[in-house]
Amino acid sequence: QLQLVESGGDLVQPGGSLRLSCAASGFTLDYYTIGWFRQAPGKEREGVSCISLSGDSTNYADPVKGRFAISRDNAKNTVYLQMNSLKPEDTAVYYCAAVKTYRPVCLIRSNWYGYWGQGTQVTVSS
Repeated sequence: QLQLVESGGDLVQPGGSLRLSCAASGFTLDYYTIGWFRQAPGKEREGVSCISLSGDSTNYADPVKGRFAISRDNAKNTVYLQMNSLKPEDTAVYYCAAVKTYRPVCLIRSNWYGYWGQGTQVTVSS
C-alpha cells in the first residue's frame, strides 16, 4: 500500500526554523515528483513547494521564497522541507503529495498529485 507520512511539525516562535519530512512506504520515491501543500484554519489549501524526481527542478510559492528549501534523499526515500524565518502566517497543517511522472519540472498544483499524506501541524506563535 502506497503511503506518505509527514513528520516534524511543532510549535515554534516567530523567526524560528523547522524541518519537515515526508517519508514514503510501499513504494520508492525515485519515480515521483513531490509537492508540499498547507492548509490554515478557514482557508483553502495552498501550494508551498515542489521538487522533480531528479531533484534538478524546484518551485516555491511567493510567500515562502527565500525562506523555505525543499530537498530529497532518494536513498532514504524521504523528501524534506526546511523552513526558516517562520512567521505566524505560516501556521497550517502541512501535507506532502506525490505524482508519478517523468516530467523534468514540477508544478505546485494540488490536482496534479495523486497520493497524499495525513499532514503535520506547524504552529508559529510567541
